[in-house]
Amino acid sequence: MRTPLIGIPSFFDNSLPDKMPPRFAMSRPYINALAAVGAAPIIIPLDLGDDIMRSIYDRLDGLFMAGGGDMNPASYCEAIYPKTEGLDLLRDQAELTLARWALADHMPILGVCRGVQALNIASGGTLIQDVTDMVPHAIRHQYFPDKPRNYVAHDIDVVTDTRLAGILGSSARVNSFHHQAVKSIGPEFRVSAYAPDGVIEAIEHVNGTFAVGVQWHPESLIDADTKMKALFEAFVSQTA
Repeated sequence: MRTPLIGIPSFFDNSLPDKMPPRFAMSRPYINALAAVGAAPIIIPLDLGDDIMRSIYDRLDGLFMAGGGDMNPASYCEAIYPKTEGLDLLRDQAELTLARWALADHMPILGVCRGVQALNIASGGTLIQDVTDMVPHAIRHQYFPDKPRNYVAHDIDVVTDTRLAGILGSSARVNSFHHQAVKSIGPEFRVSAYAPDGVIEAIEHVNGTFAVGVQWHPESLIDADTKMKALFEAFVSQTA
């Protein structure tokens, strides 16, 4: 059996000294989590142009969209809120292009943290630019850098009769390292999980395609929580 090839769009690493050449990168835990469940992850460079990007895309069996900085609010027709930060326009362009191709082709997609937000925007949705400022009575959602990545912050309620419920059951315990969240849902999606304060924690495609986005970081929980590993297994099983 051929090992499924999962593409992960990279990010533009601007943390290097000025004299170093620019580079594209991706955090290792996502790669390890996908490899642990039988996938072959490949990091996709940015700023290649649609022809080369399409050539890479056509070889993929699935698309994984990782966490990272905030999406540019211009991508959903809003002005930048003062707390919106870490914009990466090259990454935005690549992720939205790839996500739209994958949605049109019914390619399996899994999005994590920023990934669920990019997936929602690709489908025509919008974001809450700062949960603390914009959601009345919000619980704490941003634990970076105070807590380790496997710190379990709060429960989520999983919506009955969703694909996610079939994977996680009716609830789960999750980590939380975000200050933005899904606001209006893209027309191709429905909500599949909520935080205790009503913030959307997961979305999934309405037509049965495996296109799932979660607001937490399951890649940091797979060693201790079989539900989180099952989420990666369910995604990869759809790509084979």
